[in-house]
Amino acid sequence: MTIAMIARWKPVHLGQEPVLRALCSSADHAIIGIGSCNRYDVRNPFTIPETRAMIDIALSGKTNYEIIEVPDLDDGPLWRALVKETLPRLECFVTDNPYVASLLSKDYKIVRPVTLVPAEERIAIDGTMVRREMAQGDGWRELVSEDVAHYIDRKGLAERFRREFGLETLAREIE
Repeated sequence: MTIAMIARWKPVHLGQEPVLRALCSSADHAIIGIGSCNRYDVRNPFTIPETRAMIDIALSGKTNYEIIEVPDLDDGPLWRALVKETLPRLECFVTDNPYVASLLSKDYKIVRPVTLVPAEERIAIDGTMVRREMAQGDGWRELVSEDVAHYIDRKGLAERFRREFGLETLAREIE
C-alpha cells in the first residue's frame, strides 16, 4: 500500500513527528511531500535540504519513505493536476487541510492524519506556534524533538529565522 501526505514541515515539530511515523507504519511505501518547496518566506523559513534533514531525523530508522518536492502554484486546479501527475497511484492521501481535501477528494481516498496516530501520541502543536516561539526566543525547543532542536542549533537556523523573519512573525501576532 502506498500513501502520501504533503505539508510544509517547517520546522518538523512534536505534533508532526507521530504523523510522519504513522505514515511509514501504515503503508508499505510513504510519500512525504514538502509543500511550498518554491517558497522561502515567513511561513517557509527553511530550505528544502534543511526540511529534508528534519524529516529524516524524525524518521530515523525508517526506510519505507521517499521525500518529494511539491511547489505552491497559487492555483488549486493546476496544483491538483500536478499532484495527480506526480502521485498517480495511491491507496490514500493524508491531509488535514480542507481545501486540499476538496481538491483531491475525487482522485484519492482522503484520510485525516489524526486517524493514523494513537490518541496518546497526539500533540496539539502547529508550525505557526513553533515559529512564533522561535521569533520570541528559546521556547521553540520544547515544541520539537531533541534531535531536531540539536540540528536547528547546529546549523544556526533559529538565529537566521529571527534575523530574517522574527519581526514579521511577531507583527503577524498583533494583526
